Amino acid sequence: MHASLIRRSLGGLVPPKIATPRLVSGGSGEGLGPLVEFYSKLPKGNAAPKTGLKARFANGDNASGTPYVLGILTIFGIGYTLDYQMHLKHHKNHPH
Repeated sequence: MHASLIRRSLGGLVPPKIATPRLVSGGSGEGLGPLVEFYSKLPKGNAAPKTGLKARFANGDNASGTPYVLGILTIFGIGYTLDYQMHLKHHKNHPH
């Protein structure tokens, strides 16, 4: 892998202004104080509960497969409507 690809993929883990290559690769670790201080200020504990569609319809006591079925039927209905408008209505009275 290229160094830039690795740097780009790991860029979100360590803030760039705190962890410079000189501090991280120092060997003894005494220069990592600012990095430890930064991460010690981050919130600890459980994350806030999710409130998205999955949490609303697929988790907990209200679990149901209805939204998935409705989504599949909606996609099928839109696809058939497009297919009818683009191709099938021309063959209703005149076959190929």
